[in-house]
Amino acid sequence: MFIMTRKEQETLFEKCRTYRRFLQKPLPEGLLSYLVGIAHKRSCGRNGQVLSFYAAVSSKALAALLPHLHWAAALPKEIGTPQKEEEPVALIFLVRPKDASPISLIDAGIAVDSMAYCAMCEGVGSAILAALDRAAIQGILGLEKDQEVFLCLALGYPAHKSTVVPVPESGTLDYYVDEKRNYFVPKKNLSDVMTVL
Repeated sequence: MFIMTRKEQETLFEKCRTYRRFLQKPLPEGLLSYLVGIAHKRSCGRNGQVLSFYAAVSSKALAALLPHLHWAAALPKEIGTPQKEEEPVALIFLVRPKDASPISLIDAGIAVDSMAYCAMCEGVGSAILAALDRAAIQGILGLEKDQEVFLCLALGYPAHKSTVVPVPESGTLDYYVDEKRNYFVPKKNLSDVMTVL
């Protein structure tokens, strides 16, 4: 059995932040299939397996889909949105039936988080996006009317750093960037979010 130390786990989780600028370098062959395979094997409500996954990696598909993704609501668009040579090199859309049980929303969270962490294990960064032009994406993907796009996982090798920092004295949880456009993400202290009975 493979066992990671707590320090190794902590390092992985701290590195698996949201990335919004990517190197224009192809991902390893087979990575997208591997990630979707992992997500598909994860826990889901009543073992319903209602999620479908649509992967985009070709330049044609990316050119059509990237304009319909919205990035970093807490930052000005010119800072938070990747520029032409910073965009993700692959996208995975999570799709569910419109009449699916609400538990499928939890399934999607488990699936997309699993993919993000497995990608980071190979040095590939990601951003989980929920601000999407869903109708436009649905048309591009050729989905049926009874299907809906729920989340997107944008992928690529990170072109910036993203660091967890303590919450400042002002108490704001807004993430911010420095002059090099590296990201800093304030997180509350463990004692502020955990109660032991």
